[in-house]
Amino acid sequence: MADIAQRFPQNPILAPQNLPPSKEGLEIACLLNPGVFTFAGKIWLLIRVAERPEQTQGIISFPILTQGGIEILAVEENDPRVNATDPRVINYKGADYLTTLSHLRLVCSDDGIHFYEPEGYPLLQGEGKDETFGIEDCRVALIGQTYYLTYTAVSADGVGVGLRTTADWKKFGHHGMIIPPHNKDCALFEERINGKFYALHRPSSVALGGNYIWLAESPDGIHWGKHQCIIKTRANLWDSARVGAGASPIKTAAGWLEIYHGANEKHQYGLGAFLMDLNDPSKVLARTEDPIMVPQEDYELHGFFGEVVFTNGHLVNGDELTIYYGAADEFVCGARFSVEEILSKLNYF
Repeated sequence: MADIAQRFPQNPILAPQNLPPSKEGLEIACLLNPGVFTFAGKIWLLIRVAERPEQTQGIISFPILTQGGIEILAVEENDPRVNATDPRVINYKGADYLTTLSHLRLVCSDDGIHFYEPEGYPLLQGEGKDETFGIEDCRVALIGQTYYLTYTAVSADGVGVGLRTTADWKKFGHHGMIIPPHNKDCALFEERINGKFYALHRPSSVALGGNYIWLAESPDGIHWGKHQCIIKTRANLWDSARVGAGASPIKTAAGWLEIYHGANEKHQYGLGAFLMDLNDPSKVLARTEDPIMVPQEDYELHGFFGEVVFTNGHLVNGDELTIYYGAADEFVCGARFSVEEILSKLNYF
């Protein structure tokens, strides 16, 4: 299936071997799904870096965060109490553990293509009991003079939405879990609407309902309520199994344009778009039937978890939308779109 993405010829722009591990004894398994923003005259990515212990033959080892740092658990590969069929999750003695531990790493660029780690900026790791399995997939929204970082907080208790704020990317306010499990894919609107903060998020329901996109509102960006389901999966289409928000909605004359991800029952991930009313984002006006981007390049089809394109970060410059995305759950890539072309693909209800 063709799409309308103009991929960077330099893709992948970052691969695991391009960054050093956070500590000795660990290796970077994959780079994923960066948040994107501008700061101090540069383009920045806040990349999810997934690390694991260096693996040895016949042994499966995986990391967890403790108050003393990173603890490594190691078990024999043929242990009957181990289920390692999913490359992302280990089940050991009936309990689930992630095969990797994720933190968030800052890189910056003058041209949006060649990125490097600047000196003097911290990497962001899990803090507290709600983040013992790491933090993942951060969206960055600039509201006023404050950057809001909404990310996936992971622990044995579940997966929820954490929030940190910063003005200088060196000092951070940690606001804890703002939306409880099971929830992820939280993207804040970058301006208030009728005096309120708004956010898209994705609760998950296995037995009843589904993996749908919801809208919430808040008086302060921390306490959220008035949740409404606005986008559902669609049977027999590319987004039949789950949907989730990408980055902050884009304000256009036609409405708030949201780039979202969808997946089918085969866990193939693509990108689509929908449009919300400018004054009442609970009103969805239109949606693309076909995806605007699907995995088709080798670096999107093959990797840690193949057939995936996934975004939670972009930049808008007039009609040009530059999306940074995770490919095959291993590489960071970029692609350009025309906002007007995306709007032309929408089907109005």
